[in-house]
Amino acid sequence: MRRALAALALALWPAVAAGASLTLDAKGQQEAVRVGEKSVSNDAFDAEWRVENATGDSLSVLTPFHRLVVAARHATFNGKPLKPGEPETLLKETRDRLVLWVELHGATEGFARLYTPRLVVRDREIKAAFVQNERTAHRQENGRYLARCVYGFPTRDLDGRAKASLIVEDSAGRDVSTFAIDLGTMR
Repeated sequence: MRRALAALALALWPAVAAGASLTLDAKGQQEAVRVGEKSVSNDAFDAEWRVENATGDSLSVLTPFHRLVVAARHATFNGKPLKPGEPETLLKETRDRLVLWVELHGATEGFARLYTPRLVVRDREIKAAFVQNERTAHRQENGRYLARCVYGFPTRDLDGRAKASLIVEDSAGRDVSTFAIDLGTMR
């Protein structure tokens, strides 16, 4: 039993140690498409890229690998596999950016309109290259509002094993939501 566990740990160790791929070669693209195609019946397929904080806000880290997994999953679900060259086109859209899809909760319809994100890695603060805050949040059954926001950060200041914090602040500069992101646990 101990040998089996040791062998399993050794087999999995390189994949975990590699961390998130901020760029993908042809082999990585093929693997992402394969994972996406096989994930159609798995509702938790994206668990490794999802982060939830203590307040119930959540985010999805859209690494290039994850982007292709989602695209291949949707294509397979619709019965239309990705076309040749489509993975490269999809990756070109977010090249040199780490994209974060963030779901935030607030008390009013326009609460997230002026939010500003920043990514903190060690002692560096990385400004977003792209910010799209939902202007009109969706009212939930509990009376609160859900805003879906998209933030893109340049990858030149990141490596795939980085531990980072996404901090979202309001227009007065107050931190309203914080997420701990460990890219080393993602592909």
